[in-house]
Amino acid sequence: MTDWRMEYQPESDTLELRLYDTIEGDGWWTESETSAKAIAKKLAEMPNAKEIKIFINSLGGSVMEGLGIYNQLKRNSAHKTVYIDGFACSIASVIAMAGDTVIMPKNAVMMIHNAWVVAAGNAAQLRKTADDLDVINAASVQAYLDKAGDKLTPEKLTEMLDEETYLTADQCIELGLADKYDDGEEAETDTAKAEAVELAKQQAYNDEMQRRHERAMAVINKYFQ
Repeated sequence: MTDWRMEYQPESDTLELRLYDTIEGDGWWTESETSAKAIAKKLAEMPNAKEIKIFINSLGGSVMEGLGIYNQLKRNSAHKTVYIDGFACSIASVIAMAGDTVIMPKNAVMMIHNAWVVAAGNAAQLRKTADDLDVINAASVQAYLDKAGDKLTPEKLTEMLDEETYLTADQCIELGLADKYDDGEEAETDTAKAEAVELAKQQAYNDEMQRRHERAMAVINKYFQ
């Protein structure tokens, strides 16, 4: 069962999307809640939202559906805030790049890699499949680079995609793929920094007092031995 719940809060003009499962199109007998078509329908029902909050915990899924969702979100004029609640892997990480602000707890994970496919056919057909994958990869690459700006070069990104790279929140923020930790962790970090500064000040004061004591004792020992 897929889970892309959408909630509209008219009092705040905020739309919430929760992506907690595989990104996929419709099945033979079932209608997917995570297809690009389903998301287009839901967004059309709520055209006046000023803020869209997207909560992600997904290992990925269909590139076609994911790119369709990404482009719809990018095109929407609302401010988009993405919260990576656990994993944002594969095409789910591409959807995350639609966020104007991407927020990650310190224990969240992002994974990026090249698109892959199970293929069968003769040599010419398999070569064409490889060429097609290069085109599909280029679409994802552009999404990452657009988000990262000058923090991530195409060469570095290609290397990471080739290696199927798992990234911590720290690494994502450093590379421009995320913007900040969640508010609770930011407050904790600020408190820890303030405590560290006060501790350093106290240590510096203690060191200075110790040096003054040693100098005074040296004078006393020199003249009163």
